[in-house]
Amino acid sequence: MHTLIRGSLISALLVAAGVVGASQAMAADSGKITIMVGGITKMIYLPAKLTEQLGYFKEEGLDVELQSQPAGVDAENELLAGAVQAVVGFYDHSIDLQSKGKEVTAIVVFGQVPGEAEMVATKSADTIKSMADVKGKTLGVTGLGSSTNFLTQYLAAKHGITSSQYSVLPVGADNTFIVAVKQGRIDAGMTTEPTISQLLKTGEAKVLVDMRSVEGTVKALGGLYPASSLYVQRPWLNTHKVEAAKLARAFVKTLKFINTHSAAEIADKMPKDYYGNDKAMYVQALQNSLPMFSPDGKMPAGGPETVLSVLSGFNPNVKGKHIDLAKTYTNEFVSQAK
Repeated sequence: MHTLIRGSLISALLVAAGVVGASQAMAADSGKITIMVGGITKMIYLPAKLTEQLGYFKEEGLDVELQSQPAGVDAENELLAGAVQAVVGFYDHSIDLQSKGKEVTAIVVFGQVPGEAEMVATKSADTIKSMADVKGKTLGVTGLGSSTNFLTQYLAAKHGITSSQYSVLPVGADNTFIVAVKQGRIDAGMTTEPTISQLLKTGEAKVLVDMRSVEGTVKALGGLYPASSLYVQRPWLNTHKVEAAKLARAFVKTLKFINTHSAAEIADKMPKDYYGNDKAMYVQALQNSLPMFSPDGKMPAGGPETVLSVLSGFNPNVKGKHIDLAKTYTNEFVSQAK
């Protein structure tokens, strides 16, 4: 009797699971594309909101919803859980995930360089003059397992300092990062614009390592480091090539807009809450960031190799593993966009 009841319950649960699974599949293919951004107000991810503001998603006949998580690693988790169809985050996650058996592909590259800087709190600037001085210090990152965490580990490892010799504290970005500096919770940390410009304006922090330009990135990492990008899971890509092509076209239009307009003109297209009461500072931060954006969305030559080299330098998941870089990105859709 108990066996029959248990069997009936299991059958009922399996049927229910099938219904839920089917409804989730229908929701995923409802026509709406949800893109999770690893911090939507970060300037490195500007193309996401700007594309929406310029109306390019609608021009392509796309129903896109933008959502935001404080760190790229949180956005990545949403993608792997099937809660969203795409992520605007750092390309390096596609390599890290492949080492863990997950197939993720970048289909548009926004940033040729990280667009980030390691900032040292002014009160710690006398003792931290380079990444060689971070032993015993507390370093801020957006989130554990985030790209800021990856790059922090690499820059320290370049000076022979292992991750066990300093502390890492996830402090997010924007105001939460600034508060962590002001309260002395971190001695230094990696962040993006406009947070960099805000800290420089108030004098709370100084630039220690600058990866906002090609020159600074090559000096710090040894080559171009393609960073902000649009990536999706390969199974979704294989069955949604039409949608992928439309997304690529929309974002390539935005990159062309960025490359043909001034920082002030671009800022005028953004919502007021992105720059608050200091639009001049936002425009300056944007001006500092313009060189990082790709003109065409294509993966820069040699970029994947640099990223793999950086990750292999400290990441045990990647080190010594065979990574098929050809599966981590594709120029197929941005090439069609031309």
